[in-house]
Amino acid sequence: METITITTEFIRLQDLMKLADMVASGGEAKILIQDGQVLVNGETCLQRGRKLRPGDTITFQNRTYTTAYAT
Repeated sequence: METITITTEFIRLQDLMKLADMVASGGEAKILIQDGQVLVNGETCLQRGRKLRPGDTITFQNRTYTTAYAT
């Protein structure tokens, strides 16, 4: 599991996907999310603007990521 560090209260799903280099652009993220290829906390997520907070997990292409606050 890879940890993505954030410095704000939350990060939107499509922004996290760009930050973690899962996708090259927000448009690519939008397509993949709307196609049901992204899981948030084990459930398919179709909301590209979903707010993710520390402890949330994201699964994409058989890789799992989690969010955490910068220390």
